[in-house]
Amino acid sequence: MTVETLYQARALGFAYPAKGDGEESGAVTALRAIDLDIRKGEFLSIVGPSGCGKTSLMKLLTGLQHPSSGTLTFRDKGFDRPPPGIGMAFQDSLLLPWRSVLDNILLPIEILRRPRADYLAKAHDLLGIVGLVGFETRNIWELSGGMRQRVSLCRALIADPEVLLLDEPFAALDAFTREELWLVLQDLQNRTGSTMVLITHQLSEAVFLSDRVIVLSKRPGTIVHEETVDLPRPRSRADAYTPEFIAYANRLRLKIDH
Repeated sequence: MTVETLYQARALGFAYPAKGDGEESGAVTALRAIDLDIRKGEFLSIVGPSGCGKTSLMKLLTGLQHPSSGTLTFRDKGFDRPPPGIGMAFQDSLLLPWRSVLDNILLPIEILRRPRADYLAKAHDLLGIVGLVGFETRNIWELSGGMRQRVSLCRALIADPEVLLLDEPFAALDAFTREELWLVLQDLQNRTGSTMVLITHQLSEAVFLSDRVIVLSKRPGTIVHEETVDLPRPRSRADAYTPEFIAYANRLRLKIDH
């Protein structure tokens, strides 16, 4: 069975432009010679040392930045703005404090000018999946950090995106809450079938969630390793303490430290 490729990068590079005339004014090459396919329905994580270009690569995938060299296509077409069917979630939940939980989730529907009533059932279903039934009318300031990220995930998925791009969405959370949200995200992908791409510093998070993990080198970032995670699904928190799981995380650590 052939798996459809959504994103395709070939010799992809990105450099931040020079600023002014001082010693530190030269262009900074963030990414170099990236060859990458992102397949429909997979969960892909991107890891690497700080400053290796992970977030730059994510911005290229969103269309918020444009390549300096090489090519990047979505469904075989170039793009200079977010492709249709892309959802995003970030470390900061970016929720609007003057709107309720439900109104925050439905914000993309309003922006897309779709009938709000058509998505109410979907919003309630998503709240059920993330464990927030009964919080529909709560104010954002009443929620914990973990709850806010659950709302952010619901908002990112409300318009049925084909791809969900996640830039360290759990980085600011405590370890226990983060692990709870691994299960939530796993369940969301299982139910929605969305392709998911995650930027993370947590190797255990990458192994737990992913079908495949790529490792970027120090800046300028290039792919130095690809790891297929062949562990049964669904995965439980107990799986993170098995020898097989730990071996995957250790291999990734060695590739980053190399």
